[in-house]
Amino acid sequence: MTVQRIVMIRPGETMWNRLGRWQGWVASPLSDYGRQQAAALARFVRHIKLAALYTSDLTRALQTADMLAAELGFTPTPDARLRERSIGMWQGLTGDEIRAWYPDTYAALLQDGESYRVPGGESRADVRTRMLEGFAAILKDDKGETIGILSHTTALKLLLAEIVPGFDPIDDHIGNTSVTTILRDHNAWKIVAVNDVSHLDGLESKAFPEVDEKS
Repeated sequence: MTVQRIVMIRPGETMWNRLGRWQGWVASPLSDYGRQQAAALARFVRHIKLAALYTSDLTRALQTADMLAAELGFTPTPDARLRERSIGMWQGLTGDEIRAWYPDTYAALLQDGESYRVPGGESRADVRTRMLEGFAAILKDDKGETIGILSHTTALKLLLAEIVPGFDPIDDHIGNTSVTTILRDHNAWKIVAVNDVSHLDGLESKAFPEVDEKS
């Protein structure tokens, strides 16, 4: 058996999402609105016939995964490698606060977006490395033809940009509880759908720029 289709999911909304605060590894719980999103997502994924669901071990991801598990009928597998990017001392700040309060470190980040580590945090390269390691382990686990990966904005974008030719991590958004599906095409992966939120049936799904984007 070989994995043929992967459904990549972002957790439901938290209050810090609503306020535009960068979360990193903080234990943000889902808001009531995020739980509504996750409930709608759960009704959607029960029809996908996932053989397994691998999830970040951050609180917002685990809470989303638990709501999906009630419909899926099996226990999700947590993996710390699927966490969001750690942003160290910037955790909890808005983009405007980061630029205003830490102009020197923010400028350093913009000059080296690939390798710069926010003090106490990770670089893009760090996140990409662990996401690729986690992805390889998931493929090796080979639980079925269709599996799910529940992770976060930056982490998912870096993984997709690495494994899917043509994926644009800037222009392709990933909103709360959105579904992005990739399909194996011989020895390569191709996009089937990006940021699908049709299951939300009118609920809003927020997508934020990454911490080192200027907008």
